Amino acid sequence: MGEWNDTERQPRPRVAVSSCLLGDPVRFNGGHSRDRFVSGELDPYVDWVRVCPEMEIGLGAPRESLRLERSADGPRLVTRKTGTDLTGRMNALAAERALTLDVDGYVFKARSPSCGIHGIPIYAGDRVVDRGAMGVFAARVMDAHPLLPVEDEGRLNDALLRETFVERIFAYARLRALLESDWRPRDLIAFHSRHKMQLLAHDPASYHRAGQVVSRAGTASRNELAAAYAHAFRTALTHKASIGRNVNVLQHCMGMMKDHLDETRRADLAEVIDSYRAGEVALSVPATLLRHHARGEAAEYVRDQTYFAPYPRALRLRNHVPA
Repeated sequence: MGEWNDTERQPRPRVAVSSCLLGDPVRFNGGHSRDRFVSGELDPYVDWVRVCPEMEIGLGAPRESLRLERSADGPRLVTRKTGTDLTGRMNALAAERALTLDVDGYVFKARSPSCGIHGIPIYAGDRVVDRGAMGVFAARVMDAHPLLPVEDEGRLNDALLRETFVERIFAYARLRALLESDWRPRDLIAFHSRHKMQLLAHDPASYHRAGQVVSRAGTASRNELAAAYAHAFRTALTHKASIGRNVNVLQHCMGMMKDHLDETRRADLAEVIDSYRAGEVALSVPATLLRHHARGEAAEYVRDQTYFAPYPRALRLRNHVPA
């Protein structure tokens, strides 16, 4: 049996993106905001769905810049110079997009009054009265898809946020590939089994809820199973993996292999796991060592866990030392 996580067998995430981040000249000044990670390192591994809401409501580029203004009915999206109110058009577009959005994640443009996901200023005249708003378009999309992995290009500069986002979009892509296939109950059981350690590292409670759904495979309808499992699976991944839960997973995997490891190798693994717990090495160190031993000892259950290769290794996202 070939390993599930060979790069060739990884489903490609389908990710919506503010198209200016890929270099499209759609900014208000006719330029772009090409992002090095989005358009460079991540680009070979995902299928982008380009979105520019300003262009889609007919503003063109270049165009008058926009801002959020305070009103009794909530923030209004208006042009800076002429004060044209675009809130209705933008909300209508967002509602339409949200209905048909079929993606594994979304990367929004930071600090945009349309697409920003945090920290957008609201004006009253020339005075900023709030700096904690969301862009009009982004807010509607995120409200309609609360479990969707969402980030902006600024937050993706943070190593942990970047790793978490990328892990989620690849997990969502694998789930989508399963549920779009002619799957059988045994396929769902196998999928859940392969993701056990990954889900436990994020949220043990959601893992057990997903397991309860899987236990109904063969009795519940396919549609009921798919919807319930997808919700539990995606909910688990909304919780960030912690150092403590990672340590528990690593120790659990080592325990499953204890009959295949001699005393020296067990001691080496335990020492490396303790070094990770202490913040001395990155997660990639104990994870790589465990996977190496699983390959060498043909410990297939451990070897085939998505936890050890949640995304292409070339992205090198587990190489940061935890704070």
